[in-house]
Amino acid sequence: MNKRIAQSTNISEKQVTAILNLLNDGATIPFIARYRKETTGSLDEVAIEKIDNEQKKLIELEKRKTSILARLEELKVNKPSLIEQIKNCYDPKELEDLYLPYKQKRKTKATVAVENGLEPLAKIIMSQRQNDIMNQAFRYARNGLSADDALEGARHIIAEWVSESPAARNTIRTSYERHATLTCKVDKKKTADAQKYKDYFDFNQSVNRLPSHRLLAILRAEKEGLLKVKMEIDTERALERLERIFIRSSADAADHIRIAVKDSYKRLLTPSIETEIRKDAKEKADLEAIGIFANNLTQLLMAAPLGSKPILALDPGFRSGCKLTCLDAQSNLVHNSTIYPHQPQNQTDDARHRIESLIKKHNIEAIAIGNGTAGRETEQFVKNFLPKDSAVEVYLISEAGASIYSASEAAREEFPDLDLTVRGSVSIGRRLIDPLAELVKIDPKSIGVGQYQHDVDRNKLKASLDNVVSFAVNKVGVNVNTASKHLLQHVAGLGPKLAQNVVDHRNANGSFKNIESVKKVKGFGAKAFEQSAGFLRVLGGSNPLDASAVHPESYSLVKKIASKSNLNLKQLIGNEHAVKEIDLPSFITDTVGLPTLQDIITELKKPGLDPRGAAKTIEFDDRIRDIKDIRIGMRLPGKVSNLTKFGAFVDIGIKENGLIHISEISDKRIADPAEVLSLDQVVSARVIEVDLERKRIALSLKE
Repeated sequence: MNKRIAQSTNISEKQVTAILNLLNDGATIPFIARYRKETTGSLDEVAIEKIDNEQKKLIELEKRKTSILARLEELKVNKPSLIEQIKNCYDPKELEDLYLPYKQKRKTKATVAVENGLEPLAKIIMSQRQNDIMNQAFRYARNGLSADDALEGARHIIAEWVSESPAARNTIRTSYERHATLTCKVDKKKTADAQKYKDYFDFNQSVNRLPSHRLLAILRAEKEGLLKVKMEIDTERALERLERIFIRSSADAADHIRIAVKDSYKRLLTPSIETEIRKDAKEKADLEAIGIFANNLTQLLMAAPLGSKPILALDPGFRSGCKLTCLDAQSNLVHNSTIYPHQPQNQTDDARHRIESLIKKHNIEAIAIGNGTAGRETEQFVKNFLPKDSAVEVYLISEAGASIYSASEAAREEFPDLDLTVRGSVSIGRRLIDPLAELVKIDPKSIGVGQYQHDVDRNKLKASLDNVVSFAVNKVGVNVNTASKHLLQHVAGLGPKLAQNVVDHRNANGSFKNIESVKKVKGFGAKAFEQSAGFLRVLGGSNPLDASAVHPESYSLVKKIASKSNLNLKQLIGNEHAVKEIDLPSFITDTVGLPTLQDIITELKKPGLDPRGAAKTIEFDDRIRDIKDIRIGMRLPGKVSNLTKFGAFVDIGIKENGLIHISEISDKRIADPAEVLSLDQVVSARVIEVDLERKRIALSLKE
C-alpha cells in the first residue's frame, strides 16, 4: 500500500511510511506537520492530508475487493485468473468491470432469453464458425418462439456480453474521456424561468475543456428542469472500434454480432458509460470548487485581527434602526441598545450623542460596522461626527454568515436573552477583534466565499473545510484561558468533548497557570496533551515558554540552549541578538534535527507572534451609496471578497459586489484569478458595465 501511495502522491515511500505510522498511531495532521519534521522530511499539512486521503481510498478499495471475492465464492465462481486479477486491481472502474458479469441482475431482455434456453445459440453465433445460423436457430424455435425470435433473443444475450466486456467498456470509456461533447438546450416551455442560465440555452463544449463552474451551473439547471443536457461521442467511430473487438470473421454470424453490438452500444453501454463519465466530471468539478472554497476560506480565517481592544459594533438598518453593542478587550458584551440615525426616524443627534458617550465610557478604540443594508450610510454618519484627529478607526465588516450565527445554537447558548439582531452586532464586533475566533462558530458553507458550494459533494466539502479550519486554528495558536469551546475544539487532539471539559474546568477552577495544568482536565490524557500542547498558549503564566509555539517536549532543550548562552529563559526569550549567536548544530541529536531547532529559534526571537499581521481600514468612495450611483468609467477602491475560477468579486462598499472577470484581471493571460489576487486584497478597479436590472457591476483592473 505504501509504495502505491508514494507513486500516486509523488512523495517518497520512506516519507509516506513515516507519515502513515504517525497517523495510524493517533497523531493529527497539524501536529505531524509542525512537530515531526525530521521524521517526515518537513512535509506540510497539504501533503500529509493527501497521503491520508490516498490511504483512505485504498482501504475502501480493499473493502470492496473483499466484498466482491466473498460474493464470487458464494456463487462458486472458480476462475483463478479472475480472482488474481481482482486481487491485483487498483482501479475502481476496472474492478467493477471485472465483477459486472457476476452482479445480481434484475430481469432483462438477456435474462429472459437465457430462461428460454437461447444461451447455446448465442455461443454458436459468437464462435463465428457457422455459416448456417438460420438453420441453427430453427433448433431453438420452441415454446412459442420462431427462429427469428430465437435469433433476436440470442442477440440480446450477446448485447449483454458486449456491455459486460472490460475491453468494450474501456474502449467506450476512453472515447468519452477524450472526445465527449456536452450539449445543452433550453426547455422552450421554461425559457422565462431559465434566464439566469441563458448562456447555456444553445451550448456545446468538449467535456475536457469545460470549466468546473460551467459544469456545475449546467447540472444545477438540468436538476431544476430548465436545460436538457446530453454527453455525446462519434457513434460511427465507436461502433467501428467495438466491431473490431468482437467480429473476427466474415461468416454468417458477423451480421448478427454487428446488430447485437449496435444494440448494446445504444441500449446498454452508452447510458452506463455516460453516467460514469458524468459522475467523474462532476467529481472533478467538485474537487476544483472545493479547492477554491478551501483556499478562500484559508485566507478569510487568516485575515488580520485588530487584537484585544474595546470595540463599538453596529449592525445597520433603516426602519428597524442600528443595533449597537460595546465589547471590552476580552470580547465580552458590556452594552447593547438601538439607535435610529436614518430615515424614517432621523434621530441623528440622539444617535451621535449616544455613540460619543459610549466611546468615552468604554474607552472605545475602534468601530465595526456591518456592510449590509445601510452599511455605507452608517459608516458615513459615524465618520462625519468623529474628529479628524480621532484615534478611533472605523471598519466596514463583512456580514456574511452573521445571521446564521445569530440563530445558531452557539449564539443561543452564549446570549440566551438577547435578540437575534443584537447577537449579529456582537458577531460583527468580534470579527474585527479576531476573525478566526468568531468565524469558527459558523458553518463554513454560510460564510460566502465558495463557488457553487451547495452543488458539490457535501461530505467531501465538509471534510475539506474542517481541515482548513483546523489548520488555521493550529497555525495561529489558541489562548487556553480565553478561547471559546468552539475554537478549542479545532485544536489538534481535542475535539468537542475535551474542549467543553477545558471550559468547564476553567470556569470551576479559574485560569490555567501553565500548560502542564491542562492535564488536570477530565479526559485530558497523555495523547491529547502531546497533540495539543504545542498549539495552546498560556499568557503571563509561570513558564514563559507556555506563551510560545515551542512544544513542551522541547522545553528541556530550550533550557540547555539558555544555559549554554549563560542566560535564564526570560533573558533569552525575545532577545534576538542572543538568539542569533546560538550554535544550532551543537544541539542536533538523534531525535532533534535542524528543522525543529530552526522553529524553536524563530519562536525565541518573537514568541507567540501572530502570523496574521494587523487589521487595516479601507476608504471606500464617498460618492457611492447604492448601485444607482455607479457610472461606467469610475475608478473605485475595493476589497476582494471572493475568488472563483471565472473571476474575483470585489466589495466596493455597497450591498452588491462588483465582478472582475478573469479576462479583466491582467493584461497577461492567466488561468486562475488566484495567480494575481488574494482574499481581502485592496484594489482600485474601473467600472466597465452596470446592469441595474440584474444588479450586476462589471469591473476591470486593466489600464
